[in-house]
Amino acid sequence: MYNRPLILISNDDGVHAQGIQELTRMMRRLGDVVVVAPDGPRSASSCCISPLTNIRLLRLQQQEGLTVYQCSGTPTDCVKLAMDGLLTRRPDLVVSGINHGDNASVSIHYSGTVGAVLEACMKNVPAIAYSLKTKSLQCNFRPFEEVVMQTARYALEHGLPEDVLLNVNFPEVEELKGTRVCRTGRGRWMKEMLEVTDIPLGSDERAFRLTGYFQNLEPDAEDTDYWALEHGYASITPIGLDMTAHGVIETLNIDH
Repeated sequence: MYNRPLILISNDDGVHAQGIQELTRMMRRLGDVVVVAPDGPRSASSCCISPLTNIRLLRLQQQEGLTVYQCSGTPTDCVKLAMDGLLTRRPDLVVSGINHGDNASVSIHYSGTVGAVLEACMKNVPAIAYSLKTKSLQCNFRPFEEVVMQTARYALEHGLPEDVLLNVNFPEVEELKGTRVCRTGRGRWMKEMLEVTDIPLGSDERAFRLTGYFQNLEPDAEDTDYWALEHGYASITPIGLDMTAHGVIETLNIDH
């Protein structure tokens, strides 16, 4: 019998990022914490894994109630490694973040922050992703601490439905207006590739870098995560593993 819950933490900004340091500080109030996070940025790695390379693990810190490792792999690698080869018992909760940059709307499909908790959800462990809509690497996370603690406590005390995780996003504000439990908004990224011409290139070679802007396809819908963020609320969105379009199954008539 263990006296305190075991909480596993990962992210996609890297083990030294401010967001994971703040999340670790908060989670230590709720249980024993093990951090397994990438050794550097792995943004937009989604559920990427590393099947063709060795994954290296280095313990950075060990003290009562806290162990910190850096991993050469992806966020998903980190969770797989922790749960299948590192932890001595099953975690009671897996959290990821706090990401520097939101993961609302379609960004959940690219996000390594969400990828980490998807892996935990696949293993039927309550899991929450936390992200802040910011472009800064140094942020004030204090306005969001109460929501982080409330959602983590809820997951520890009540669990989450099978095959469901929570995706929590914060606007960059000094004071939240509140929280909204809401759906994922419809949107898309536009003009995502910018040609680069100021580097040496071969005669038939071209180079591009990822850029672009997000287009909200339903800006007036008040029940979406993006509306919540744009209006000063934290968004809490339940995300399911099952991506089947169930309503289409009976209407999809394809001859075979």
